[in-house]
Amino acid sequence: MEPFIRNDQYNFIHYQIKVLINGYSTVNDPGVLDALKSLVRDKIFNLFDELSAEQVRMLETVVYVKDSEQGQDYLTELRELVIPFQPVSETTLKKLYPKVKKLKLPGLSDLDFRELSYLGWNDYGQESKYIVAHYDGKLKGLKGTFKNSSKKGLCSICNTFGNVGMYVSESKKSSQGTYIKKGNYICQDSLECNGKLRDLVKLNEFIERMNH
Repeated sequence: MEPFIRNDQYNFIHYQIKVLINGYSTVNDPGVLDALKSLVRDKIFNLFDELSAEQVRMLETVVYVKDSEQGQDYLTELRELVIPFQPVSETTLKKLYPKVKKLKLPGLSDLDFRELSYLGWNDYGQESKYIVAHYDGKLKGLKGTFKNSSKKGLCSICNTFGNVGMYVSESKKSSQGTYIKKGNYICQDSLECNGKLRDLVKLNEFIERMNH
């Protein structure tokens, strides 16, 4: 079967499996459990606009998950069906940031691109964070100053609480060359952020804000 699940959709399914397992560990009423299984199933199927018969059969088996071991087995099968983030090379990244002369690159060979909805990395020496994401049909490279915060906060990308920092970018808004700074709190660790991201709404809104 060809991959058909995005990373954020996989994370959403993972979360729903946790809900299902928790239900089995806390509820004894068969009727309530049947309702929970139907709800989880419907939420997962609502992630997709179209599914083949084979894909439906694969996703349907979520209703048989009752414990952590079964959940892990199910997720292991699904992981093979996750669409990887578009592979990027060091050359591609350098082209996205032509004005950055000493671009610190991430360790691309260490990444599992199936675990990414976007590519993000820090250059702590320059107090910078780089974000590469799909925007308007192509890869878009964003760069901003980034300072860790000692407090936990709500990430503007994954929309969950965690260790965040202030990401600030500049955009030229007028013919006089006036720059406007835009700041958002986002996760310090982009890999962790990708693992918590359960839809693309906030990510797309973040790119939209930073791009204009």
